[in-house]
Amino acid sequence: MSSISLKDKVAVVTGGGKGIGQAIAKRFASSGAAVAIWELDEKAANETVSAIREGGGTAQAFSSDVSDQASVLNASEETIEKLGRVSVLVNNAGIAHIGTAETTSEEDFDRILKINAKGVYNCLHHILPGMVEAQSGVVLNLASIASRLGISERFAYSASKGAVLAMTLSVAKDYVDKGIRCNCLCPGRVQTPFVDGYLKEYYPDEEKRAEMFRKLSEYQPMGRMGQPEEIAALATFLCSDEAAFITGSAYDVDGGTMLLR
Repeated sequence: MSSISLKDKVAVVTGGGKGIGQAIAKRFASSGAAVAIWELDEKAANETVSAIREGGGTAQAFSSDVSDQASVLNASEETIEKLGRVSVLVNNAGIAHIGTAETTSEEDFDRILKINAKGVYNCLHHILPGMVEAQSGVVLNLASIASRLGISERFAYSASKGAVLAMTLSVAKDYVDKGIRCNCLCPGRVQTPFVDGYLKEYYPDEEKRAEMFRKLSEYQPMGRMGQPEEIAALATFLCSDEAAFITGSAYDVDGGTMLLR
C-alpha cells in the first residue's frame, strides 16, 4: 500500500496494460484510485485489471485507440458511466521508432505522430471539459528525455515527444486558473517489454543480446536502466494532492543522463 493517497480519484491511464503504464495503474490502485485502463491490447489490459483486483484495488479496462478521436470519446463516456468523473488523466500510450530524417518513411512519421502526439490531444480534448466543469483535475503526460536531448536515430520519436512536452506547458498555462494542473515526466531508458522485445528481435544470439543490454544500461550514468515502478512512484506523487503547488513542470527520471551529458 502506497503512503500517498489517491482516494476518491478516478484515474485514466492510457496504455495501462503493460510497461510503465501498467506500473502506474497498479501504483494508483494501491493508493486508492479507481483506475480506468485505456488499451488497444485487451488481453494485457484485462490481465492488469485482474492483478489490481486481486490486490484489493479497483480497476476496469476500456478498449481505446488513442489515435482515433471517436474511440477516445467512447472510452471517455464509458469510463464516466462506470467509474465516475475523471479526476486524473495519464497520457502514457505511445510507440517507439528507430530512424533518421532520411530513413524514416512518411508512413512511419505519420504513424508515430498520430499515436504519440495526436493521441495526447485526443484524450485532452475529451477529458479536460469535465475537469473544467469541476474546476479540478490533474494531467500527467509521458514525454521523454528525447524531447530535450539529441538521441541518435530517434527522429520521429523525438519529434512526437517534443510535442508532448510543448502540450504540457500549453495546458498548464491555459488551465492554471481553472483548478487543473499539468506536468510531464521525461524518462530515460526504462526496462519495459518493448526493450526486451527489441533486444530479442534484433539480437537473437544470447551473448550479443547480453552485450547490447549492458551497453543500453551503461548509457545512463547510474549504469542501469530504470524500472517502471520508479516512474510510477513519481507519477503517483505528482497526481496526488501533495503536489498541489506543482504545474507546468517536466521531470527527468533518467539515472543522471540529462545531468551529465
